[in-house]
Amino acid sequence: MRPFVWARGVVVLAMLLVTSLALPARAQEVTPLWQDTITGQIEAFRHMDAAGAFQYAGAAFQVSFPSAEAFFLTIVGSGYSPIMESQSHSFGGFRMVDDKSVLQAVTLVGKDQSLYEALYQLAEEPAGWRVQGVQLTRRPGMGV
Repeated sequence: MRPFVWARGVVVLAMLLVTSLALPARAQEVTPLWQDTITGQIEAFRHMDAAGAFQYAGAAFQVSFPSAEAFFLTIVGSGYSPIMESQSHSFGGFRMVDDKSVLQAVTLVGKDQSLYEALYQLAEEPAGWRVQGVQLTRRPGMGV
């Protein structure tokens, strides 16, 4: 009778161990691929990398500009400097418009700790998720 109790205890312990190892993997959330696109473009803007920022723009944007530099200068002159000067960003909620397009809220903390909300519209293109447009709004309060 004792070997059966011991064997049952080993089985229970093994099940607990397997379950506990699986929990951290389940607890980690998978980052949506479009968030990598947004982060990539924001980082490129922060580093004044025109070509890098341009590669994350949607095809319609890319054909509208003769070069990455022209795109970059237009963005700089159009009131999007809070994105370029941001110290940090974090992702808020998102809404799938359909299976190939999404709206993603992003909070930006500016160089003077001011807060901005950017609503990114992205679409999945053959090259991956690309930015189709951004609506930027200043928010009350201070960021940390």
